[in-house]
Order: sequence, then C-alpha cells, then structure tokens
Amino acid sequence: MRRRLMLAAMAALPLCPAAAQERTVRILSGASAGGSSDMATRLLAEGISPILGVRAVVENKTGANGIVAATETARSAADGSTMFVCPMSTMSITPQLIGSTFPVDPGTELVPLANVALSSYGFIVAANSPYRSVQDVVAAAKARPGQVSFASAGVGSAQHLQGELLKQKTGTDMVHIPYRGATPAILDILAGRVDFMITNMADLTRQVQAGALRLLAISDDEPFPLFPDVPPMSRLIPGFNVVGWFALCVPKATPPELAASIEAAVKRAMTDPTLTRRMAEGGLTPRFEDRAAITRRLAEDRRTWREVIQAVNLRAE
Repeated sequence: MRRRLMLAAMAALPLCPAAAQERTVRILSGASAGGSSDMATRLLAEGISPILGVRAVVENKTGANGIVAATETARSAADGSTMFVCPMSTMSITPQLIGSTFPVDPGTELVPLANVALSSYGFIVAANSPYRSVQDVVAAAKARPGQVSFASAGVGSAQHLQGELLKQKTGTDMVHIPYRGATPAILDILAGRVDFMITNMADLTRQVQAGALRLLAISDDEPFPLFPDVPPMSRLIPGFNVVGWFALCVPKATPPELAASIEAAVKRAMTDPTLTRRMAEGGLTPRFEDRAAITRRLAEDRRTWREVIQAVNLRAE
C-alpha cells in the first residue's frame, strides 16, 4: 500500500511541484565530468528539478562505457528515484559486443523515455599534428600499418566503433587506445601521445575554437553551426554517417503513469530557451523526441552497430 501511494505521488509531481521539495532523485551519468554526456545530464537535471519539484542530483558512475551506471539504474527501485542519461553507445553498441558478459543489457533492461539532444562527432588531431585532412591520416595508416593510433572513451564506445568503421571502410590497420572517458583521451591527443580521435562535438568545441585541436571532419551530413565549412565524413569516406543521442532512461519496471509524468517533465524542460541555448553552446543539438521516437531510433541503431560489430569481430575486453 505504501509503495502504491509513493508511486501515485511521484506521478503527480509535474502538477504539484511543491509537494515533494525535499525529495532527492539521482540522475546518473556514465561518463567522467566535463564531457558531452555529463553536460547533457547536468543541464537536464537543472531543467526537470523545478518541474518535478525535486532535487535532482547528478552522480558520475564511470566504467564499461556507461554499463556501470546502466546496471545501477536497472537494479534500482522503479520509483523514479534513480534515472540515467543514456548515450547511444551504451544503449546500442557496448552490450552487443561479441562475448559480452555485462550484468545487464541496457538496451533491453532500461526504458528510454525521451531524447534530449543529438550529437555530431568530430574527427580531431592536435593543432601541431602533421595531418591536415582525413585523407592524410588514411594515407599514413596505409603506409605504416599498425602505427597510426586513435583514442576512444573505452572499448565499445561510439568513438571506438567509429574508429573500427573507418578501418573497415578504408582497409587500414590502426591501433585503438581506449580511455576511461573522452576527457582524458583528448588530453593525450593534445599532448601528441595519440594521433586522432572521433568524438562528440561537445567534447572538443572549445579546444577547436581555442586553436588547440584541428577539426578535420564532421561525422554526419548536417553542417555543424559553429564550423559550417568543415566537411562531412561521408564526402571523404562514402557511407560514413553517424549521429549520437542522449536519452533519459529508467528501469524497465517503472509504472507507465510514472514514466509518462517524467517524459512530460522532460518535454516541458526542453522548451526552456536558456537550457537549449546552453546545450547548443556546448556543442550539442537540443532535440526532444518522445518515447516512441527514441525507441525507434534505438532499435535502428542496434541493428546498424550489430552489423559493424560482427563484420570486424569486435569482442568485449
């Protein structure tokens, strides 16, 4: 009886925000502080807190490309007290790696309620790198097999899969160097310890603007507003077109009425021009998509990345 009353109260929060001002909910980020996933999580937490009438606390639970955060969310009480801003890679790539023994598959154990942002990826090198184009990198990889390196936010991350996709489409042999998140990976790009990286534009916008990184290409076909003259990868590497996303996810057992109320809160938060402006300034494309739309996107991405994983025999480490 007590649990039913709690769920009913939580479902009514968007209509009576003062009723639960003291209630704290956790919104997990599977990435380290400072990256695109962390930024999307913090901005969303700020946006939905007053709407739901709760104090939304962001917790960074890094590891296994978001699987640590996903597992904790999936195993939490389905009462809205723990949520997860789940990126495309955690939901559609990592759990499908061959030989994966992760405790949960977030693509099936979590429910994406709403998308909040899309993310283009940028192909970057250090400003003092000898590579001035994607073609330069590919040519070097063909001339020196196994010597050109690329960084990622971890095995099975979107950055990793895009590196593997590049190898597959260009017939090259390049070395993958995984990190615990995008931020430390970019630091080694800046230091010249790794040759290149394909990562979220939100991770690299400021460094490109400051002249510390050189942006060679954009992963998808839409021009990036801050760098409209940078070419899309598909023009340089046919068939290379990748778009990331960040959705708010809850445990699978979350009651439908509670899930609907949280989805409505996200939709309302995403009408705030200050929130969307801050997302855009950070390199994300604000984009609310309801539960049906993000569920379709998830299904499509899982099919796409499954084919890449099987083609390159990519195994979990």
